[in-house]
Amino acid sequence: MIPQHVDGVFLKKFLTGDVYRSPEVRAGAFSRLLPSLSFYSRLFLGPVRWLCRRASQGRCDDAAWVYASIWTADLMERMGCPIEVEGMDAINAVDGPCLFVANHMSTLETFMLPGMIRPRRPVTFVVKKSLTTMPFFGAVMRSRDPIVVGRVNPREDLSAVLNGGVERLKKGVSIIVFPQSTRSSVFDERHFNSIGVKLARRAGVPIVPLALKTDAWGQGKKIKELGPVKAGMTVRYRFARPICVQGQGKEEHTAICNYISSTLAVWQERDGINR
Repeated sequence: MIPQHVDGVFLKKFLTGDVYRSPEVRAGAFSRLLPSLSFYSRLFLGPVRWLCRRASQGRCDDAAWVYASIWTADLMERMGCPIEVEGMDAINAVDGPCLFVANHMSTLETFMLPGMIRPRRPVTFVVKKSLTTMPFFGAVMRSRDPIVVGRVNPREDLSAVLNGGVERLKKGVSIIVFPQSTRSSVFDERHFNSIGVKLARRAGVPIVPLALKTDAWGQGKKIKELGPVKAGMTVRYRFARPICVQGQGKEEHTAICNYISSTLAVWQERDGINR
């Protein structure tokens, strides 16, 4: 099920300068009638199966990771969900590795961000342990050399992020971190910890704040990763200019929270809070 329209445009989907906006998109009848069934059947029979097979063969390299990421974005557009990405110049705005610190709304950003960032710089994630042990897809996550946290002992998680983060950053690998305790369609800075600022301060690297709105892929009640898919809802990402941590980083943490909160407020007003 490799996309039939694979060409230079597909492979360079997010290599469009500072901004990417989907061409006019419209969901087919099946996707409008049964959006979740339509999306998940294509996702699991398409990029997930393809990438998991490569991972099981030890062939899940960066090129394959990016390819599957772009394929997933393409599937969202085929659901009638336009994608808007702003501020991509910020990804290239620093010499050496950096931290991408973002809110966490759904599973979608985990799939899509590699396609935006990895073509520009090496990157990995901070992920919870369960994502590295799940059947099939766990092999994909492990192949990315992520920083793994248990989400049980905060002290152990902090140590894992600081030590593992510094190690990877020294190797030139940037890191995507979601400091929220869990995915949420509502941003609450009380649940947005300062672990990204702490790591950036220790490693001496800049932070690229990232606001995202990916609730077109919702959260499931029994399996959080498999929530309802809402055909026609816009998917949004906005990267901010890099910031450097000074002192204890309290002002920078506040600035990141304010950036995400204010950006989401603009999007919610534009799109409608209850769409």
